[in-house]
Amino acid sequence: MLIVNEQQIMRTYNMNEAIKDVEEVLKAKVAEKISNPHRTVIEFPQHEASALYMPSADLVEEVTAVKVVTIYPNNPTNGKPTTQGVVLLSDTKNGEHVAMLNASYLTRLRTGALSAIATNYLARKNAKVLTVIGTGAMAFEQTLGVLAVRDIDRIILFNRTAKKAQQFGEQLKDFGIEVPFEIAEDVSVAVRQAHIICCATRSVEPVFNGNDLQPGTHINGVGSYLPHMLELDVTTIKRASKVVVDDLAGVKDEAGELIHAESIGEWSFNDVHGEIGQLVARQVNGREEEDEITIFKSVGAAYFDLAVAKGAYIKAKEKNIGTHIEV
Repeated sequence: MLIVNEQQIMRTYNMNEAIKDVEEVLKAKVAEKISNPHRTVIEFPQHEASALYMPSADLVEEVTAVKVVTIYPNNPTNGKPTTQGVVLLSDTKNGEHVAMLNASYLTRLRTGALSAIATNYLARKNAKVLTVIGTGAMAFEQTLGVLAVRDIDRIILFNRTAKKAQQFGEQLKDFGIEVPFEIAEDVSVAVRQAHIICCATRSVEPVFNGNDLQPGTHINGVGSYLPHMLELDVTTIKRASKVVVDDLAGVKDEAGELIHAESIGEWSFNDVHGEIGQLVARQVNGREEEDEITIFKSVGAAYFDLAVAKGAYIKAKEKNIGTHIEV
């Protein structure tokens, strides 16, 4: 078995490669070539934390993956990362377990790739201003994903702790991102100026007022993944002409803001425009009008992890990195 750690993956597998691999798995899912059992979530309320167990298989490529990821939002106070995980990759031709990969970066990367793909289909072609709400670890790849598909010339950062937003901006600079950033003290101002908004928080209440959205805005909502979490308010959902989701079965169970909107009779899952795979397969339309407001809601699914784990494994073999062990 090949063991590949996070730093090795980060050195060899990047956002553009992840976007390509995720697009391919989306097409395969639409073609019914992917098996994706529903994930299991175990919550640990005493730690405000959760563990997720996510299996999937590519029935044509004959590879399967199981991701185990833990999310402990209080970890940074103890010097540990919020999200930790591994992916076990297996060959279904002979049952061999071929690789174990660190999943923390891959989780962030595949989520950023999904938002990149959604942004490419749903955001205005001339979008220039990106507002990032919540500057935790997940937000970095969200930003990289948008930058991969749109010519952004201004990034507005909002976080409840302004110091963390500033540190996030410096991290972008250190990574080589030359797009200027600014720190917003008022989320309403940040939203009113945005052409694209990325929300990556674990908030249990809406992080902005939907009345502040300008016509033509696209929103990526990726932070809330449990029924009690609410990043987007009902106004935002009702103003959107297209709500696209990553996996319909998953969002029906886990997308708190959409579940809430339906429960109070203000919206229905029947109003979902389509899944992101249907956008990629051209089964549903992307943006059609300059002034329409669009939403991409993501809660994650195992086959996205399968796509990037397989891609990272192939790159690791090509570059001869990782550690081989007997198990």
